Amino acid sequence: MKKLYILFLLLISAGFNAVSQTKTFTITETTTQAPKANYQLASRFSPNKLKKIIYSTAVDPHWLKLSNRFWYEYETPNGKLWYLVDPVAKSKKKIFDNAQLAAEITTIIRDPFDAQHLSLENLKFSSDEKQISFEIKSTIDELKKDRKDKKDADSMQKKIFYFNYDIASAKLTEVPNYTKPKAKPSWGSVAPDSSAIIFSRNYNLYWMDKENYKKAVKNEEDSTIVEHQLTKDGVKFYSYGSDGDGENNEEQEKNNKKRRRAYVLWSPNAKYFVLDRTDSRKVKDLWVVNNITAGRPTLETYKYQMPGEPDAPIDELLLFNFASKTFKKLNIAAFKDQSVSVWGAPPLNKDRDNEFRPSIWLGNNSKIYLSRTSRDLKRVDVCTVDINTDVVTPVIDERFNTYVEINRPGLVNDGKEIIHWSERDGWAHFYLFDSNGKLKNQITKGAFHCESIVNIDEKNRVLYFTANGREAKEDPYYLHLYRINFDGSGMKLLNPGDFDHAVNMNDENKFFVNNFSKVNTVPRSVLMDNTGKKVMDLETADLSLLMATGYKFPEPFKVKADDGVTDIYGVMYKPFDFDPTKKYPIIEYVYPGPQTEAVNKSFSKSMDRTDRLAQFGYVVITVGNRGGNPARSKWYHTYGYGNLRDYGLADKKAAVEQLADRYSFIDATKVGITGHSGGGFMSTAAMLVYPDFFKAAVSNAGNHDNSIYNRWWSEKHHGVKEIVSAKGDTTFKYSIDKNPDLAKNLKGHLMLMTGDVDNNVHPANTIRVANALMKAGKRFEFVIVPGQRHAFGDLTEYAFWKLADHFNKYLIGDFSQSDQVNVLEMDREVEQKK
Repeated sequence: MKKLYILFLLLISAGFNAVSQTKTFTITETTTQAPKANYQLASRFSPNKLKKIIYSTAVDPHWLKLSNRFWYEYETPNGKLWYLVDPVAKSKKKIFDNAQLAAEITTIIRDPFDAQHLSLENLKFSSDEKQISFEIKSTIDELKKDRKDKKDADSMQKKIFYFNYDIASAKLTEVPNYTKPKAKPSWGSVAPDSSAIIFSRNYNLYWMDKENYKKAVKNEEDSTIVEHQLTKDGVKFYSYGSDGDGENNEEQEKNNKKRRRAYVLWSPNAKYFVLDRTDSRKVKDLWVVNNITAGRPTLETYKYQMPGEPDAPIDELLLFNFASKTFKKLNIAAFKDQSVSVWGAPPLNKDRDNEFRPSIWLGNNSKIYLSRTSRDLKRVDVCTVDINTDVVTPVIDERFNTYVEINRPGLVNDGKEIIHWSERDGWAHFYLFDSNGKLKNQITKGAFHCESIVNIDEKNRVLYFTANGREAKEDPYYLHLYRINFDGSGMKLLNPGDFDHAVNMNDENKFFVNNFSKVNTVPRSVLMDNTGKKVMDLETADLSLLMATGYKFPEPFKVKADDGVTDIYGVMYKPFDFDPTKKYPIIEYVYPGPQTEAVNKSFSKSMDRTDRLAQFGYVVITVGNRGGNPARSKWYHTYGYGNLRDYGLADKKAAVEQLADRYSFIDATKVGITGHSGGGFMSTAAMLVYPDFFKAAVSNAGNHDNSIYNRWWSEKHHGVKEIVSAKGDTTFKYSIDKNPDLAKNLKGHLMLMTGDVDNNVHPANTIRVANALMKAGKRFEFVIVPGQRHAFGDLTEYAFWKLADHFNKYLIGDFSQSDQVNVLEMDREVEQKK
């Protein structure tokens, strides 16, 4: 009896000790194990591992020139296959017998290949489209052609074998003594007739002829190359080509005398070209320091205009007459601090495999089309330039009280008519103008969004275009292909189906490949004609290896925005070992827009920020917000104008609340939020605006202080006020709320990350938040990602594990495992040799 009494007292004592750990035990009660973050499950879905279980998910056609045929490559867990499709004959045939081809290649190269392991590279059809050439890399070491000593570093390479394959006879022929041609230098802008190549050197413009360019392709240091100087007054930040953007100061000094790219657009007949020369000398400098370069840390200096600053880059448009080697500065002035953009001609799909694709201006041999935009982005002019008279003529103007979006116009019959994209009635639609800018008619109309011109059938006066939001009972973001007559009649949906569609149409407007899926369906690809009739099925993605891992599709959902009226759309990701009887913390992966909401609409191979994060033991959601996406009404898109810090937060909060009411497995007392760039600033803002709701955040590379983020994004989406004085002087005023202003509100657990050489969203954005938090006496975590730009580069995987550790500690409450997980070993794909 005494022993039982002592045992009873011990049990009571254990119960009292457990009170402080939020758990009281009784004699009959069994303990519940504390939740653990599932590191092993999350590690199985790293980007490197997904590459080995998810292969092709779409057909990417290479349209041929002499017919409506196309070829494509498609990979499954059984290897790669190559197909030739004839839409007219409704046939799809394998180009190769893989087993036979592998045997023939093995016999010639003496390296082993089989049907499942054929690495054919650089496939190209011959001009008569009867043969295919391709390359195979062998294991044979050979000395590079421009090297003399095998002992020199990087002097050896793997021998490349080159083959021709006759399609009709299935005959393979090796091309002997093949030397793989060097890639064309990135600095050369080649004329459409290949007669001349334009480039820059030491901030000035140069040219060389075709024969000297061939020498440069072989060896850029060839002393016999003859080049000619076109300009002499170029200086840094007022150059005729590249200023060495992205190079540190030491690299710029070393590369100034080397050839650099000149961004020119040619006339179709190669007699003229235009160059946008920008004077940035008065724009203030900004700097980043790379602390991990060899030797001394290096400084990178670049021009960076911040919102509201008076000194703006000045765009000049120069028209060069190549025959006379002269140029003129065109009079394009209309607005103070305006931006000017010359459109390039749309490329032909059948030219994608061309070795040479010249950059040609939109227009013809006597006319150029361009846009000029006021600094406040409320005024845009579509203009033409007559190159014979140098006259710049405004053709179409757009005016709006927030900001104007502009797209490349479609030209009909060499510009006799213009198909213009505009949001002037509150939705994105197409309008038909004559060559002088007189409106003939609105082509599309209604409460839906037109996205882009796909093709123009001038003869039949039919426009092919993509649009979304027109089909009832579908997610309004699902994209479709339509055709419509120029007069607005005969609009027809060409690829019906409650999916998100991506199309690729041939240049003759006869056939298109339609790739489609949802986030929760297997991707499929079909061939269709221009009437919307299915010609044949092409592919269904093989996700068998992914499904074998236990993968579960995410779930689309719809909720109301905070106004209780606007529908917003999202996707929910669950752990693959999901138990509906459990409670799960919820994390929002966010991007506020306004250019996109980062909510997947089709199946995606990219899972890091969503599916993979959920595997630790979370419900992860992505959801839109008012002001987040241009693919809806202009009202929706510009909802955040003038309130760029806070406009999306209420909708993010409302979405979680509604989902928690809908699903008992969501624990709305444990809400996390994370994002990158705009999502970085939004996730921190959420912690500071709603500190009792959002409990943990990881904010990567955030533009937390939009007064020091770049002028174009910040002034466009938030607004800048143009002030004209009585004397006619124009100035600009900008004011915006910032995350550091609210640092005192922090209650939850915040982690800030930034790359220290981020020259897009400068590290100062994150450092200013850190400074404000420190001065407010707040505890938080601050991670510098060394030597990384905006996207974190080769430290992306490390950043993911840091993010996961943070949430696992403060939402799941698992402090036990993070220091036991080797973040390199979890994703190791190559065996350690030492």
